[in-house]
Amino acid sequence: MSGVALAGDITVIGRHSLAGAELGAPAAATHRLHLTLVRIEGSGWTRERALVALREAAGILSQCGVAVDRAELLDLAAPDSLDFSTPTARELARAFPLARPAVYLVRDTKSRPAFDAEAIGRGNSRSRPELADTVWMTEATRDPGIALAHELAHVLMDSGEHSDQEGNLMREETSARNASLSAAQCARLRETGSRNGLLERGS
Repeated sequence: MSGVALAGDITVIGRHSLAGAELGAPAAATHRLHLTLVRIEGSGWTRERALVALREAAGILSQCGVAVDRAELLDLAAPDSLDFSTPTARELARAFPLARPAVYLVRDTKSRPAFDAEAIGRGNSRSRPELADTVWMTEATRDPGIALAHELAHVLMDSGEHSDQEGNLMREETSARNASLSAAQCARLRETGSRNGLLERGS
């Protein structure tokens, strides 16, 4: 798909907005996160699965005082379901710019080695700046709510680091058993996310 102009091939076929109350946003949150989720038609992701993952991820991030207080879910029709590859993703980002952080729910990945989910922050996007502050998740992603929180934490901390701490969200293998973040991780997430304009201070 590299070099193919996608603008005329992309169609918005659905749009669903959610407020913080629908996402369980804690009233006492110190920071607020606005998310854009993109579900590609034919990817295998249903709207229901996407919303369940979003709500679970929002609950996990709330332990850091971060509330997902607004989210927009877009359903896009695009050629060939837009399996993830850097060239195709760059074309999509250029053809259809979105507010960040943005999460793309796709069918599969063409990258090798293959990852079910991938976070692209500032530090690992220098050669592909169009993809900064995005998350890409394939239909095969296990524990999608945990995985979404894990990848968003990578983006908000602008770090690819993993943790060996038992039960920590940032362990390399995502699992329902791994959902906690340390005080230091939360502090970095809030500070870096705010500095990069991805978080707003709570009211």
